[in-house]
Amino acid sequence: MMKLQVLIRLWMLIALSIAALVIFVGAVLRADGVPVQKADLTEQRVYAYRGWQSMGIFVHPGDVVTIVARGRWLYSPEVGFIGPEGASPSRYPAPSYYPLPNGVGGCLIGRIGEDGHPFYVGRGVTFQSDAFGLLYLRINDDIVTDNNGYVTVEITVESPPAE
Repeated sequence: MMKLQVLIRLWMLIALSIAALVIFVGAVLRADGVPVQKADLTEQRVYAYRGWQSMGIFVHPGDVVTIVARGRWLYSPEVGFIGPEGASPSRYPAPSYYPLPNGVGGCLIGRIGEDGHPFYVGRGVTFQSDAFGLLYLRINDDIVTDNNGYVTVEITVESPPAE
């Protein structure tokens, strides 16, 4: 009787392990068996405690890029949690050594390519790209290790019609 109970528990453990593996594989693979890419997600996160974060989206010159952001993050205990538009620039302007200097501290910023020029995103922006490369986003802050939270972004890229 004792051996039967041990055998039943062992089979239950094996069945649960297999079920967990099937659920995990289903979560990371699309129906065609290809891994889900970050760029394929409808909503992505940009963490306040990380530097430049690739969104996994390659942008070409002429592409129209739209970024919409929401959420709250902390970049300074003095300021508290704020949205992607950043802190009040009149009270907390970004110093000259921030990634986007003399702008809004704690706001969402972006760049195209590893050496691209930072630009303001805030709650959202639409622009026509004049550069090519991966799209990167981050918080406008020089020291990110003391930050907390994230904002979510929805990104769409429309290529110009082929001529």
